[in-house]
Amino acid sequence: MGVALLALFAGGAGAAELKFAPGEDSKFNWASYDDFKKGHDLSGQTLTIFGPWRGEDQTLVESVLDYFREATGATVKYSSSENYEQQIVIDTQAGSPPDVAVLPQPGLIADLASKGYLTPLGDETQKWLLDNYAAGQSWVDLSTYKGKDGTAALYAFPYKIDVKSLVWYVPENFEDAGYEVPKTMEELKSLTEKIVADGGTPWCIGLGSGGATGWPATDWVEDLMLRTQPADVYDKWVTNEVKFNDPAVIGAIDEFGWFAKNDKFVDGGAAAVASTDFRDSPKGLFSSPPKCYLHHQASFVPSFFPEGTVVGEDADFFYMPPYAAKPDLGNPVLGAGTLAMITRDTPASRAFIEFLKTPIAHEVWMAQSSFLTPYKGVNQDAYANGPMKKQGEILLNATTFRFDGSDLMPGKIGAGAFWTAMVDYVGGKSAADVTAGIQAAWDGLK
Repeated sequence: MGVALLALFAGGAGAAELKFAPGEDSKFNWASYDDFKKGHDLSGQTLTIFGPWRGEDQTLVESVLDYFREATGATVKYSSSENYEQQIVIDTQAGSPPDVAVLPQPGLIADLASKGYLTPLGDETQKWLLDNYAAGQSWVDLSTYKGKDGTAALYAFPYKIDVKSLVWYVPENFEDAGYEVPKTMEELKSLTEKIVADGGTPWCIGLGSGGATGWPATDWVEDLMLRTQPADVYDKWVTNEVKFNDPAVIGAIDEFGWFAKNDKFVDGGAAAVASTDFRDSPKGLFSSPPKCYLHHQASFVPSFFPEGTVVGEDADFFYMPPYAAKPDLGNPVLGAGTLAMITRDTPASRAFIEFLKTPIAHEVWMAQSSFLTPYKGVNQDAYANGPMKKQGEILLNATTFRFDGSDLMPGKIGAGAFWTAMVDYVGGKSAADVTAGIQAAWDGLK
């Protein structure tokens, strides 16, 4: 085990090799790096960080940590684990936590905060998020949890975000058919109907995912909840203050049904929705002639596009639009992401949170891959490519951001009853019936 740990922490100390030389590329905010460097000398100190990033993502986060190492003189040891959710619980309970933990599960963070394992980040960090992140209140809300004494405080710093509110299409197909990207939900519905009138099939939808079959429908419903109801109704829904069989939830599910339960609207007909594997479902976009023109899925879906597909050219996406009839709801964005917390209060862990407030801590990862940020102070031109920049702009234009709702619910609901109910729904059951079943399952947890 000692050999394994030495291998894991290799390169944690000593002079760091920086991915981009400070001062050499004008797309980076080097002034923010220089200012941070002047104010933080941590020579001789060690910072331990435990997070979810492994493989290629670990290489990317290490390239960012190199700037913290270089600026402060601190030794930084980053580690992860295949079972990182269980490991952080074990380490905190044993009294041997890392200095900083990074997690993508708000429910787990809430549990750690309630047991007194996290250090509040203070009013200054709360104000910083309000002032510097687009839809700042949303990020403060996501980062606020109740401590051991029941008092709510800001315990987390959101860093590295994913966007789910995307609709994918093939630009060439749109061009050939004379279709335009819709700006409102009403226009998206009109486009859906026009494609049918033109003899085509609008949507590819697949809910199949082995033991997790049904989950893609939850993203649809969450997006539609945010577009039909105020954000506080969404928040109450994920905690069950608004019941699952409330008319607001039934309405959002039936909006999904408008797309998914119409045989003319879906490749293979409504009966194919539940049985089609979500990984196979976007392939219809690339058939000739196309089997479908539209596909709703998060930013990761190009992994399942045909080999060699270039996003931004062969395939593209647009923001899942809001309803023109509901202007008060603004531009909501559904997504996920990771949050950093202090699990051992040290000067180095405090300095690391301050480092995350520098544009350079975002721009270094932006310039490589798989990183989005709502930070208004970064240079958008630092993004490695056009599609990443476009998704970053969706975050910047958001008036509301909400975390994936099923991930915020108890596991037996969000990763259980909700999934199976959506399969039953596309199979023919009513929204009223399936939501009553989910609510009964939730009541059974108490």
